[in-house]
Amino acid sequence: MRLHKQLLMTVAVVAVGVATSVVALADETVHLGLTPSSAQLAQCMPGAKLDVTVRLTTDKVGFDRFDIRARSLPPDRDFTVFLLEQAGPPFGAAEYIGDLSTDASGNGRNTFSLIVQEAFSSTLVNGSRVRVDLNRVGVWFADPLDDDFCLGPNSPVTPFDGDNEAGVQAFNSANADPLPAP
Repeated sequence: MRLHKQLLMTVAVVAVGVATSVVALADETVHLGLTPSSAQLAQCMPGAKLDVTVRLTTDKVGFDRFDIRARSLPPDRDFTVFLLEQAGPPFGAAEYIGDLSTDASGNGRNTFSLIVQEAFSSTLVNGSRVRVDLNRVGVWFADPLDDDFCLGPNSPVTPFDGDNEAGVQAFNSANADPLPAP
């Protein structure tokens, strides 16, 4: 009986230790709701919803997981996703991180593996090296014609795509807290 009690106590101590380890290993998660970048775009996409969830796991696995989900966006469109210095114009430094495509219902999802919490740009300003944190998110129409449904056929062409021709910024994180700084 005494051996049985010692065994149960050992199992209980191990179980508490494992539970504590699981809690200690839980990822920190950040959620952002992206909103249309202009009042005109908001009127053209009244039910659009873009959510970002970032699992901050760089210290454990060498990268973070950036999940982006879209609902009720314009259908059958491609979008480019960037980490930014500033959510809106003039944007400052920018890092292209991937694409998001919507299906026939305007829904889409993608996951990127990259360093998010410590993302930064380094550039020369007046001969001195300057670090700029990239803790905002912006999403552009990948094709300059894809925003015409709302802005008309002469909408601006921007450089936010690999071929240097994108539509306007569709969504950004201006109304959300910035991503956490390092």
